[in-house]
Amino acid sequence: MYDSPTALSPEARATIANALAGVLTDGIDLHSQIKVAHWNIKGPHFVALHPLFDALATELAAHNDAIAERIVTLGGLAVGTARHVAAHSRLPDYPQETTLDLEHVKLLAARIGVWLESARTARVAAQKNGDDEAVDLLTQAVQGFEKHAWFLRATLGR
Repeated sequence: MYDSPTALSPEARATIANALAGVLTDGIDLHSQIKVAHWNIKGPHFVALHPLFDALATELAAHNDAIAERIVTLGGLAVGTARHVAAHSRLPDYPQETTLDLEHVKLLAARIGVWLESARTARVAAQKNGDDEAVDLLTQAVQGFEKHAWFLRATLGR
């Protein structure tokens, strides 16, 4: 761990940074999967879903950046190369041959669910270790993506 301006102990910082690193890895993977859906979507819901997927990717990219910056603020190292993400993401691989609009919705809803689990787990680690800033950061991300997951599930009639 590098020096940090926070008042947290090095042990707490390491625990939180490691938890956030998992969220970042999953978030980078999810971002790329959303973009694959955005680029390849076809079907009767194209007009509604194409811009929605782009908006989801843009919002997630901002959360990924904030999470990476929190990792570094805590004294950790933000890692996010394609090779690292491919080796460590908890999301299932995205079937890139998918084009049907509602199949993309189903796949993304499931993957957002995995990312939400990762974010919630990291939030608990931040809570237990007294990092209110990371808790706030993750709460905002969870709130936004729970809403997005709801939109996707509603599109599927669930």
